[in-house]
Amino acid sequence: MFRVRVNKIESVRDLDGNLGKRIELVEERGISPFVVRPQSEEAKMAQDVLQALQQQMPFLQQRTQIAIPKLLLFLTEQEYDSLGIDFDVNQVFEVGLENQSIKFKKLS
Repeated sequence: MFRVRVNKIESVRDLDGNLGKRIELVEERGISPFVVRPQSEEAKMAQDVLQALQQQMPFLQQRTQIAIPKLLLFLTEQEYDSLGIDFDVNQVFEVGLENQSIKFKKLS
């Protein structure tokens, strides 16, 4: 089991010209909070300046999660409707792979 977030949904046409959807699902994993201290004095100073800037400007904060591409679905409109899942951007699903099938469980 792993968790994915719907990152992007696009309209596409298949080779026959039929309308469909391209759904990009990314796996999110936490980044280790372990901080590596640089060896040189210049690198230490640069890191200290960056940390000071991040405290003053919160939008510069480092992300604690990284998005890793996991699944791309290319579905015709008929396949999308048959799947029975309404994907929306930023929705989170738990995905299970078992017995030659893929199962989606909506979490948010």
